[in-house]
Amino acid sequence: MAEWVDACAAGDIDEEDVIRFDHGSRTFIIVRDHEDNYYCTDGLCTHEDVHLSDGLVVEATIECPKHSSIFDCTTGEVETPPACENLHTYPTKVEGGRVFVEI
Repeated sequence: MAEWVDACAAGDIDEEDVIRFDHGSRTFIIVRDHEDNYYCTDGLCTHEDVHLSDGLVVEATIECPKHSSIFDCTTGEVETPPACENLHTYPTKVEGGRVFVEI
């Protein structure tokens, strides 16, 4: 059953930036886009399990730091190969200055 997990303070992430969030044995990323929206996706690239927290955020996309695959953070869809498998996305909300993720 899914639960809302306190991931970080909203102010921990700059505009068009990303942080890593680990919960249990899983790794996620929290992305803040250019319009102050927050997204959560799997934290590893589907191409070669590289940590996306080291990637580049542009608007609401993230680029893998190893082979430059680009993912849409709103949907998890691959926009640029070599990755061919989409990321999972997770609902997020901001309450009381904290970012919560439904996992």
